[in-house]
Amino acid sequence: MKAYVFPGQGAQFIGMGKDLYDNSALAKEMFEKANSLLGFPITDLMFSGTDEDLKQTKVTQPAIFLHSTILAAVLGDSFRPDMVAGHSLGEFSALVANKTLSFEDALILVSKRALAMQKACELAPSTMAAILGLDDKIVEEVCASLNEVVVPANYNSPGQIVISGSNAGIDLAIEALKEKGAKRALKLAVGGAFHSPLMEPARIELELAINSTNFSKPVCPVYQNVNARPSVDPDQIKSNLVSQLTSPVRWTQSILNMIADGASSFTEVGPGNVLQGLIKKINKEAVTQGAKLQ
Repeated sequence: MKAYVFPGQGAQFIGMGKDLYDNSALAKEMFEKANSLLGFPITDLMFSGTDEDLKQTKVTQPAIFLHSTILAAVLGDSFRPDMVAGHSLGEFSALVANKTLSFEDALILVSKRALAMQKACELAPSTMAAILGLDDKIVEEVCASLNEVVVPANYNSPGQIVISGSNAGIDLAIEALKEKGAKRALKLAVGGAFHSPLMEPARIELELAINSTNFSKPVCPVYQNVNARPSVDPDQIKSNLVSQLTSPVRWTQSILNMIADGASSFTEVGPGNVLQGLIKKINKEAVTQGAKLQ
């Protein structure tokens, strides 16, 4: 069974999507539609902007979404997933890929999500940190022991977990986790504490938008971040998508469940190859590749 996976924030780069725009009439049409829906020329920022432009959450999230979904559309008949999953933001790309959401509706939700998350970041100065070389249980116990908001945010692969929380909480956690033997514990260059309770204002805002959007029955299961389980029920998918903002991304568990359910290969659709690397760390026998145009 073919599994397709979609990256999240952090995979962006200047020039992303320009080859699609230049070589595919369908891609050009979709990019121009995105410019119109968003109300600003995101293609200019993607193709020839600055790193600072692209780092803005309101730009980064739709940019990665556009690269993934437009690449999938241009692949045409060769794009036939039996199951899909997306890392954080990538879950929206996955839901377009399995026809739960239309391209237009998903783009509007991604834009609203990005703006809501940006506002939540401004309300509570916060950050994230990558912790390498520790068992998940130890990281969970240290986070729970602190008198600050700090929680596991991304279970990326065995021995690689990202934590999220207040600035003070992250500083305390880094010191405590180093004492526990972490090989590395370093802050990430992000705007706030994604996938933590500090995103609650954004969750409330996004819930309203999601509940007013049409979700169709998908053509194949999506393995969602919140519970790492497959879903084909539109109402359940909605609920999980709302919860995602304040819950951890269970990527390790999602990939293991996809393999257990018969995934024979994983194709990463979008900028970069981060997910392929994580999947290999989760299961070194897994067959991985990037999506390529014929």
